[in-house]
Amino acid sequence: MSSIADSVADQFPDGAFGIVGDTIGFTVDELTGDSMRARWNVVPAVHQPHGILHGGIHAWIHETVASVAATVWFGDQGYVVGVSNQTDFFRAVSDGEMTTTGTPLHRGRSQQVWVVETRDAGDRLIARGQVRLQNMAARGSNA
Repeated sequence: MSSIADSVADQFPDGAFGIVGDTIGFTVDELTGDSMRARWNVVPAVHQPHGILHGGIHAWIHETVASVAATVWFGDQGYVVGVSNQTDFFRAVSDGEMTTTGTPLHRGRSQQVWVVETRDAGDRLIARGQVRLQNMAARGSNA
């Protein structure tokens, strides 16, 4: 449907992803309606009490990646909202740079499903999620 042709960095000014994004240095490297890739860092501020990355951060990242890319694909038809977010954790991490990629599994008239994976610098799978999104018609639209 649509894609972002301008520089990806220009699309997301500082603060665009809130305090979580700022804390982990969330940076979008690639974005189209067909995929998204972002980098971010595991830092102590997002650890759980045992000194490893909190699983809720993975869920936040997975939903963010899926939602942003799904919104690009949906274009000016409206916006998307999360319906479910299921994330599996494979490796505990306490520091380092992560790369998260999202690709569509299904894109329909009313819903989309995206698969999102997070890998470490050694390309090891850290977490994998599936996010279901509801396509919402633009306000004032009869669609």
